Amino acid sequence: MARHITVTLEARGVSCLARLLDDEAPRTASAVWDALPLSSAVFHGKYARNEIYNLVPAFAAVEPGKENTTITPIPGDLCYFQFDADVLVTPSHGYGGGEVPTQKHDIIDLALFYGRNNLLINGDQGWVPGNVFGTVVEGLEEMAAACQDIWMGGARGETLTFARSDRT
Repeated sequence: MARHITVTLEARGVSCLARLLDDEAPRTASAVWDALPLSSAVFHGKYARNEIYNLVPAFAAVEPGKENTTITPIPGDLCYFQFDADVLVTPSHGYGGGEVPTQKHDIIDLALFYGRNNLLINGDQGWVPGNVFGTVVEGLEEMAAACQDIWMGGARGETLTFARSDRT
């Protein structure tokens, strides 16, 4: 039976429904599911294009590792990225107000891609493959409009939440 999660922009009151890719990314999907809900400030992608994401402390008992990876996510993809804190805490990334969690050495980036033509390359790091662990099945159009509003209007005061859905 498929497992579903909601992805919500709290202040904007917009959600979409995603199906976990348990067959394609079982380790990542399980790690995320077991840790839900996960919520923190939202960011809009600088390098990847049509992406919103949050940063949370590492949560998996065992890091899932590379699984069902991509460098060209499509609209509706949910991706998991694992970073060492030193990778993100650089002047070029622009985090400076305590946005990057530092409780643990590893930081997890949970991302939603809402449009086409994404390319996961970073000027400091090179290629940044992500684990595709879910796909949006409802509400992508409304979420994409809210994501565009974050891009043009700003992310301040907005929270991105990943939570379990009771939908089967």
